[in-house]
Amino acid sequence: MGLKDKLHKLKLKYKGKKMAPAFNAIHTFLYLPNETTHSGSHVRAADDLKRTMNTVIMSLVPCLIFGMFNAGYQHHLALGEIDAVSSGFLSPEFWSFDNLTVGLWKILPLVVISYGVGLAVEFVFAVIKGHEVEEGYLVTGMLVPLIVPVDTPLWMLAVAVVFGVVIGKEVFGGTGMNILNPALTIRAFLFFAYPTWMSGDKVWVHGAVERAGTPDAISGETILGGLAQGKEIIAETASRGSEVAYSVADAFYGFVPGSVGETSALLILLGGLFLIFSKIGSWRIMVSAVLGALAMGLIFNGIVDAGWIDNGSKFYGLMSTEFWHHLIIGGFAFGVVFMATDPVTASQTNKGKWIYGFLIGFISILIRVFNPAYPEGVMLAILLMNVFAPTIDHYVVQGNVKKRMKRLKLKTA
Repeated sequence: MGLKDKLHKLKLKYKGKKMAPAFNAIHTFLYLPNETTHSGSHVRAADDLKRTMNTVIMSLVPCLIFGMFNAGYQHHLALGEIDAVSSGFLSPEFWSFDNLTVGLWKILPLVVISYGVGLAVEFVFAVIKGHEVEEGYLVTGMLVPLIVPVDTPLWMLAVAVVFGVVIGKEVFGGTGMNILNPALTIRAFLFFAYPTWMSGDKVWVHGAVERAGTPDAISGETILGGLAQGKEIIAETASRGSEVAYSVADAFYGFVPGSVGETSALLILLGGLFLIFSKIGSWRIMVSAVLGALAMGLIFNGIVDAGWIDNGSKFYGLMSTEFWHHLIIGGFAFGVVFMATDPVTASQTNKGKWIYGFLIGFISILIRVFNPAYPEGVMLAILLMNVFAPTIDHYVVQGNVKKRMKRLKLKTA
């Protein structure tokens, strides 16, 4: 008797009992459900929620693998053990086994804690409430390790995951009923509960305590942190040892410090195209968010060019940043592609998606510039628009109803 048959026997044995959802979840996760609809109208299609979630995970895996290499690369670079990458995305200095080993050692526990704690909470709620375990956390569990700093303590991540799953999803009724993106709810909890760990102003260095004469961590600003302090930290070309530390190519490829999966704009772009091609991610939201960010960036550049703000202002650094640079620095690209497009919390109407995405991009750059203590805005912008998405759809639908009523009156007049 194979594993599938054994699990099916357990499923039948516990059918109707308290622990049935737990066994059903294991069986469904490993195999396709062997039950079909026998009555009522239904749509015949090859896709289901599990396949959809697995497709999103596949688009995230390259960012995860790259983040492992980048964590090791930033570690060795901070210790002065290697030179900065200068030969492009396929540089052997970056894709070395030593970098992968260091990154894997630090990031894999984040993934294990994210999935282990999150799925445990899902199982508990499924058993208590008597419903099936939902597949929604499959994507959330992958997103969470990618949007946190690499040195986040595991206990802290576990507490945040419990909060995010319970408060961000289960209290609303589970997957499909939540009004806030669960992964961003977890990130927001970490940000407000443990702000010093979420600032991102240090480069994590593995094993630094064991090195003689080496401090616990080596200070190193992210690009946004440097810009917020008025430094010119990114340019078309970079010169290590000078104030300009990163080139545009560094930021686009991802050879910069930052949260695990948010640094490589190239891989995020490829992941976005994959989601659009598979018809899971909305291209309207992605494009409109980019347009909103560019619009806000152009407004700030215009204010600086007009001389309305001087070089001594604390807002000057990010205001004077080239408007299109905002697309490839920080977590903007990752948030727009993988979280703003969440089909549960985003707008559902086509016109609503344009409005929803544009406001996310616009507000992201607004918060980024005017909040120098935490020079990032996409997380707060998406959560804010999650709340307003139903309102946007409501007025879009009402607008369409009014137009149709006017046409009807004209025809009957």
